[in-house]
Amino acid sequence: MSASTHWLATAAAQAVLERGGNAFDAATAGAFVLHVVEPHLNGPGGDMTGVFVTAAEPGTPVVLMGQGPAPAGATVEHYLAEGLELVPGSGALAAAVPAAVDAWLLLLRDHGTWELGDVLDFAIGYAREGHPLLGRVGTTIAAVAELFQAHWPTSAELWMPGGRIPAEGELVRNPAYARTLQRLADAGAAAGDSRAARIDAARREWREGFVAEALVASVQTPHRHSSGTDHRGVLALEDLSGFEAGYEAAATVEFRGHTIAKTGPWGQGPALLQTLAILDGFDDAYLDPSTELGAHTILEAQKLALADREAYYGDTDVPLDYLLSPEYCAERRALIGERASHDFRPGRVPGREPYLPPLRTEYTPPALAGEGSAALGVGEPTVAPSGETRGDTCHIDVVDRWGNMVSATPSGGWLQSSPAIPELGFCLGTRLQMTWLEPGTPSTLTPGKRPRTTLTPTLVLRDGEAVTALGSPGGDQQDQWQLPYLLRTIVGGYSPQQAIDAPTFHTTSMPGSFWPRTWEPGGAVVEDRLGDEVIAGLERRGHVVTSVAGWTLGRLSAVVRDPSTGVLQAAANPRGAQGYAAGR
Repeated sequence: MSASTHWLATAAAQAVLERGGNAFDAATAGAFVLHVVEPHLNGPGGDMTGVFVTAAEPGTPVVLMGQGPAPAGATVEHYLAEGLELVPGSGALAAAVPAAVDAWLLLLRDHGTWELGDVLDFAIGYAREGHPLLGRVGTTIAAVAELFQAHWPTSAELWMPGGRIPAEGELVRNPAYARTLQRLADAGAAAGDSRAARIDAARREWREGFVAEALVASVQTPHRHSSGTDHRGVLALEDLSGFEAGYEAAATVEFRGHTIAKTGPWGQGPALLQTLAILDGFDDAYLDPSTELGAHTILEAQKLALADREAYYGDTDVPLDYLLSPEYCAERRALIGERASHDFRPGRVPGREPYLPPLRTEYTPPALAGEGSAALGVGEPTVAPSGETRGDTCHIDVVDRWGNMVSATPSGGWLQSSPAIPELGFCLGTRLQMTWLEPGTPSTLTPGKRPRTTLTPTLVLRDGEAVTALGSPGGDQQDQWQLPYLLRTIVGGYSPQQAIDAPTFHTTSMPGSFWPRTWEPGGAVVEDRLGDEVIAGLERRGHVVTSVAGWTLGRLSAVVRDPSTGVLQAAANPRGAQGYAAGR
């Protein structure tokens, strides 16, 4: 079974499975297709995280770590000297070391079975021969067209050929990216007698060869950032050659007879584990997302976990065992009352002082003072004319006949992140915007340290074996949209597709991970299908509710395996009419 946020990625992954490939071959093929067909949501210059199990060890979840660190030149002192108060949300100064491609090739080398050229063939074909443009890609290009034409001419040339925004459904091509992928495949094919050696040769070409050279050369030209000012990037060849993707043990929590597996607290994933640990002490009546009581309780638990995310999470020593302990979670649970909290309430960890971030409800960079700022919507894509983007990404899940299962969230390197690199056909990402320029925070910008990513795929195990892989795009909302799915399937008895289709919601009552790092105290965004009575009840309890169209929030996908029967299921999100699940 394969499920993803775009039908062509699902189709490519499923084609690999049909031809004898395993889940890791299939997920890698689908992921490279996502770079081509959802370029406004992810790109090869970005990052990814995954969590998987192998058929040989179905009870051992492993994190695929594809989050690159800050370059050596990305110091707080340099950014302050550039006149910045925040790491920008667009432009090369926001770029971490690109890690997505190396991570996918590592997974393919160690757990796949196919040759690299065969895996990349799907993406090369769509980039070279063309694919129908998503309407949302055109909408994104339109939002940043003025930026492209005035400041990023290479992006205008790539995404607005002839000065025109391609129409929805128009066949679009990216021959430069097709050549990039073909050169990687060719570099691998020419090297070594073993499959692993051939894939490693392609990885070296990415990190040290023509790709690295072009990436570093591209940042030397000053260009407009979301700050309204022009800057050079700081990425260097040593940053690229010195980084490799890797594997880590997953962080886990037990909930209602299930084990939920996430990344470590260098990502936001454990905030979902904290939320579940808080909710685990409530009766089932409090855990129904479709009721006023359930939605209120869930929103309040999320606020507490996300406050701890801000206070403690980062690529540092995080007291996660304490944050997930029954005693601590009981203390946090006791803070949930009948009324919605509008306060920022991180917990207290012995011997630690929680970081309290700037609690801004709005922000305009000094260079743009007096010009106002464009408001971003709550759905996807959320793109401002400056290239500022909050939380747009994509997702893919695959399970094969043997029981290999993977959930992965590729992101970053959006077409609106920074100027396109003509010879490569893509641009750098903006993940460093999730770091602070204030000293002493758990996620202060630090060379060699990973930014606290929002990418947060999920694996669910029962009785010692993986049963579900799921995830969603959505920045700060990724885990918030996955939580109702887990509650509805584990507690409520929903099928996977029913859980994805059901109305959802999220809180905005925490500082955002994306530039400009603002928050809305007590804020809650809900799909109107939740019902007038429930929404009115939330408002009576003090939630500042924004009601949006009924099929707006979340783009979940999931694959499911019953270990006792071997029966597989898959489900995809109808919102946006582009997610797709397939299998047999």
